[in-house]
Amino acid sequence: MASRFQLRRYQIKPGEMRAWVQEWLDKVRPLRAQFGFQVVGSWTSEGDQFVWIIRYDGPLTFEEADRVYYSSPERKALSPDPARHIAASDLLVMDATS
Repeated sequence: MASRFQLRRYQIKPGEMRAWVQEWLDKVRPLRAQFGFQVVGSWTSEGDQFVWIIRYDGPLTFEEADRVYYSSPERKALSPDPARHIAASDLLVMDATS
């Protein structure tokens, strides 16, 4: 199966970027790796935007692997939920062309 990528763009709540990035680095990124996702990169930009791209090459479809991740006891155990810092999100699933 070809690599699939997902671009994830978050609008972080004002004043919460530092807390979000720390929780993302400490909790979200390692847990994603545990479930077979690779973080291609992450960026912050003006206006409290956080953007990251993840890749999945495993035996499941990207969507199936994402559902397994979100329904896992490990993800549900993240407390407080890091998503509390996110005001809005935009996701785009992409297929590699080369």
